[in-house]
Amino acid sequence: MKLFLLFRLGADHYALDAAEVAEVLPLTRLKQIPGAPAWVAGLMQRRGQPVPVIDLPALATGVPAALRTSTRTVLVHYRRDDSEPMRLLGLRLEAATQTLRCPAESFVDAGLAGASPRYLGPVRHDARGLVQWVRVGALLPDDVHDMLFADAVGEAAA
Repeated sequence: MKLFLLFRLGADHYALDAAEVAEVLPLTRLKQIPGAPAWVAGLMQRRGQPVPVIDLPALATGVPAALRTSTRTVLVHYRRDDSEPMRLLGLRLEAATQTLRCPAESFVDAGLAGASPRYLGPVRHDARGLVQWVRVGALLPDDVHDMLFADAVGEAAA
């Protein structure tokens, strides 16, 4: 059995592997990042370290996350692949207040290769309807990854 953090994008339900979740925080104040895409919400400070935060509803639908009490800043362990160090990335998520415990195998291929963003993974049907697994490591396009984690670009070039 695997634990997932559930959240919503519009009326649809999505899940993050709870093993990738470092911390769930209330909405946090952010510093804007000039020149970043509109869905990059900004930069926050956590335990003395700057952490970039993306607005997942804005990335996925073009509509920023609603500022409600159920909207959270979720810090996740992020890396594109095993050759990179693990970093913190903040996600602004709506209705991130419930969890789901189920076998990972209960999620099946959505059959949408090429038709959906690369961060959308398999789906599972339950009482909520379809719940789709979001792949944390695939959230950022390479150019945005390089902008938000500029030190990683320098390390790779060294």
